[in-house]
Amino acid sequence: MPTVAGMPEDQLLRALLAELPPRLTFDASLVAGAGEGDDCAIVRGLLKGGKHLLLKTDCVVEGRHFLPATPPGQIGWKALARPLSDLASCAARPLHALVTLAMPGHTTLERVQGIYRGLARCASEFNVLIAGGETTRTDGPLWISVSVTGEAVPERCPTRLDGHAGDSLFVTGTLGGSFVSGRHLFFRPRLEEARWLAKHFPIRAMMDLSDGLGSDLPRLARASGTGFRVEREALPVREGCSVSDAIRDGEDYELLFSLAPKHEARLAKRFAARFPDVRLTRIGSLTPAEEGHDLPRGFDHFA
Repeated sequence: MPTVAGMPEDQLLRALLAELPPRLTFDASLVAGAGEGDDCAIVRGLLKGGKHLLLKTDCVVEGRHFLPATPPGQIGWKALARPLSDLASCAARPLHALVTLAMPGHTTLERVQGIYRGLARCASEFNVLIAGGETTRTDGPLWISVSVTGEAVPERCPTRLDGHAGDSLFVTGTLGGSFVSGRHLFFRPRLEEARWLAKHFPIRAMMDLSDGLGSDLPRLARASGTGFRVEREALPVREGCSVSDAIRDGEDYELLFSLAPKHEARLAKRFAARFPDVRLTRIGSLTPAEEGHDLPRGFDHFA
């Protein structure tokens, strides 16, 4: 009987969603839902002033996303920062969080308290209200699941769906080596940068790079019905990493987005003035679907 080991995550999700009737995954109230393959579920105009409500859940598992020796404060920070990075991909402002923590019985109270101190630091930094959650015991490794809500102005809420052939592709920051360097434990989700971009420029498609450029860019292009072309020599490779690392490594949590080329010069100048410590790099373009090319696959949970 087939197992999930070695199955690409996108293929697994398609198999799971096939078990749900379409009426249970998408209707007119949703801008993006479970079947849309986007970073967040987006509920249309539900909040005050007609703002969209965004919903996202994510988890971190010991041995997969952090190690047993990882300082507990860094575990807590990462557990909340990950779904906040997904909110950033839609240029949303975070609102609330629910935290579920499952732990073996031998877990020390000191470790759990340290995890919550890390959660609190991240929540305080990004103005998130931790509204509740759940704790339970497990015989397996410790894991934390965090669900978040956010709000976004409808005309400033990019998804993966609206990229156009000919758009320029940009990424923030640098890519590669996040897990080896430990950056995956203390990264800052690009919430402020994303909201600024969506406010000042007509961003067409955007997502965060959690599984590596080699996995995430094809997802954005597929959702937009385009291909893509990457200028490998232009990739902003993190010090000590190779171009291959920049393509294949996951957990960068940078923004990947597209916009019309006519905005490039103004974008470069204004972004550098507003965020002098954050690199912004044009890495290629979206193409007609039949002209796209492949990249080495990035991180996959079941590979």
